[in-house]
Amino acid sequence: MKKTISTLVGFSAILTWSFLALLSTAAGPIPPFQLAAMTFFLGALVGMGSWTFGPGAVRSLRQPWKVWATGVAGLCIYHCAYFFAIQSAPPVEVSLIAYLWPLLIVVLAAFLPGERLKAHHLVGVVLGLAGAIVVITKGGTIGLANGGMKGHVIALFCAFIWAGYSVLSRRFGQVPTDVVAGYCFITAVVALVLHLTLEITVWPETTMQWAAILVLGTIPLGAGFYAWDHGCKHGDIMILGALSYAAPLFSVIVL
Repeated sequence: MKKTISTLVGFSAILTWSFLALLSTAAGPIPPFQLAAMTFFLGALVGMGSWTFGPGAVRSLRQPWKVWATGVAGLCIYHCAYFFAIQSAPPVEVSLIAYLWPLLIVVLAAFLPGERLKAHHLVGVVLGLAGAIVVITKGGTIGLANGGMKGHVIALFCAFIWAGYSVLSRRFGQVPTDVVAGYCFITAVVALVLHLTLEITVWPETTMQWAAILVLGTIPLGAGFYAWDHGCKHGDIMILGALSYAAPLFSVIVL
């Protein structure tokens, strides 16, 4: 029962990520790294705010370097690399390649202690991938319009990074989810440095844009990451991997 509840908690993260496209669009023409810095800082504040209810939560930041390396790679490297990929190749093609991560989660999770890859796992994730392809391409053809590009390689790298982060989180099941606030804060700092180096600052012009950024940072890029961490550590990670292909469909419905 506890495992089922944890899986549902992880699935709630997938539901929140379905609003990423809508909220990102509503935020207006904010440069990507600036948007990442703003939203991940808000995501860190969500976690830090919960520390007031857990007296020992701050001590969760005292973790071995392997824990920090995994968390920072998952949140920081993945999102920064994804932004670069989007700028280096057609977005639809980048999305298709990056969305191999649910399939990779199911395959890689089979190597975890106590986990076993079964036929229904593979069938579910392959059907999910097929559905994601139809949704992302809007029923169009699949292919690399301009041949292989740097962005395609980076997108594949992103898929392995997020899948690796999700699966390795299971190996650190004893690490409290409170530490995710630290991952978000580091990601915000790195994104801010990249923004100041590569972009021109553009501030939101309307209340609606500010509201979209607030919701984006506190829910999909805040609460969503905490829910995903909990689900990967304590839920059925293979089922979560297969269910992740629901995000593109829900995103289209929301839009």
